[in-house]
Amino acid sequence: MNIIIVGGYGTFGGRLARLIAHHAHLNIYIAGRSIRRATLFCDTLPAGTNASALAFDRNASPADLHTVLTRIAPDILVDASGPFQVYGEQPYGLLEACLNAGVNYIDLSDGAQFTAGVAQFNALALRKGVFAISGVSTCPALTSAMVAHLSADGVEVHDVIAGIAPSPFAGVGENVIRAIASYAGKKIPLRRNHTSSHAYALTETMRATIAPAGELPLTNRHFSLVDVPDLTLMAQHYPHLNSI
Repeated sequence: MNIIIVGGYGTFGGRLARLIAHHAHLNIYIAGRSIRRATLFCDTLPAGTNASALAFDRNASPADLHTVLTRIAPDILVDASGPFQVYGEQPYGLLEACLNAGVNYIDLSDGAQFTAGVAQFNALALRKGVFAISGVSTCPALTSAMVAHLSADGVEVHDVIAGIAPSPFAGVGENVIRAIASYAGKKIPLRRNHTSSHAYALTETMRATIAPAGELPLTNRHFSLVDVPDLTLMAQHYPHLNSI
């Protein structure tokens, strides 16, 4: 199986590459605009890993993208580059190129507008017999899985409050900081009191103590409102929710 990881030498793309490096049946292409960084990253992977550096610009023309995809013939392309909030005038160029080439597509988008817009390609994906999955990130993938789990067996969830509190030792990519900075102070849609509303990113805050059952609680943490796909997509899938 051939897998292209766009942004494969970055924080999240690199983590993904290391997680799958031990699978001998995978040919992993570490892709990005810097062939030097991609090559250096490949050298850090365990011996025996089937990994190759690939010069790849996700913003290239449709013809150039098609040429690369046809030459490599990947089974799956993972876009782990970002920031998805600032993907320019044609944010879905790579996604559309993948579908047209018959390549399965996954991205790690945490951008609300970008992730919501992927639904418009459902018909094309079905016609080509491949999938396009967006938002394979903490929000909305893990948060949605948790709400689905809690909603099982007829249990009705009324309010959803989710937060990310990374360890101080966790690597946070530069593009994550760019993504957050891109919408700081801007109006973002959300649901409150069972109606559509809005608030301003990073200006609303709350404090919470994360306390898993049977474990010592973390110290009280300061959380700020951020723009994630959950704020709009979860309201569509769970119309009975009072607030998100």
